[in-house]
Amino acid sequence: MGARELIVLGTASQVPTRTRAHQAAVLRWDREVVLFDPGEGTQRQLTLAGVSAGSITRICITHLHGDHCLGLPSVLQRIALDGRGQPVDLYFPAAGQPYVDRLRHASAAADGPEVREHPVSSDGVVDTWPGLTLSARALDHRVPTYGWRLQEPDGRRVVRDRLDAVGLSGPDVGRLLQDGEVTVDGRRVLASEVTEPRRGQSFALVMDTRRCSAAVELCRDADLAVCESTYLRTEADLAERYAHLTAADAAGIAVEAGVRRLVLTHYSARHPDEQVFAAEARELFPDVTAARDLDRIEVPPRR
Repeated sequence: MGARELIVLGTASQVPTRTRAHQAAVLRWDREVVLFDPGEGTQRQLTLAGVSAGSITRICITHLHGDHCLGLPSVLQRIALDGRGQPVDLYFPAAGQPYVDRLRHASAAADGPEVREHPVSSDGVVDTWPGLTLSARALDHRVPTYGWRLQEPDGRRVVRDRLDAVGLSGPDVGRLLQDGEVTVDGRRVLASEVTEPRRGQSFALVMDTRRCSAAVELCRDADLAVCESTYLRTEADLAERYAHLTAADAAGIAVEAGVRRLVLTHYSARHPDEQVFAAEARELFPDVTAARDLDRIEVPPRR
């Protein structure tokens, strides 16, 4: 199994700062490299992070506000320059189709990679590929916005003591896992006898939204959840007016959803120190990381 980690490219909200690029993040998940919300400057941030644009397999856009999508043209152009021959899957709110059309043809650049568009207009499973499912839920923002969830299917793990008890080892273990049963010294051994359930890992990303039930469901039991936290509790009126979360809101979602690790991002430029967001969130939820540009955050190991 390959690495499973979040690479934070940008943590600003509408206005980038000297230390924060516009919102963007990459999730490495085994063979998949998923880019979320390529805001302005994402191509440069990929370079600084040491992530090849040509390695990107999928791009998910939560909504078509500029700080979440203006980097798309340059990223697609860079993928072409890097010589990637495989298609790139692009997921976005269907209502944003006119903006996506313009972004994809924003300059006189050479043809980019083949882009397979997946406009989303309802909640539920959006796509599946080996070992992973992508789902979306509509959030409560000022324009059509979807949060994203990646879910690995549940499986089973081998219990060493049970293997020893039935005298199973070596190639027989592989055959058991493949076929579901194997015969050892004349005795039929079922996979269920020497394994136990293993919950699949999951990742959720919640960007611009008020607190809503959809955000909680996206994050339900997630191993790693990324939530915008544009404001602090003292700015709750601004959060409501502009349809955003406070750090306390993000932590409340994590508590209600049973999240394992919470990552905060998308900070208002009025707060240069992101640790004020972490401090507020930790009053409600212990495992909080206030992301900084170019941070790398591991998906927690299996339970």
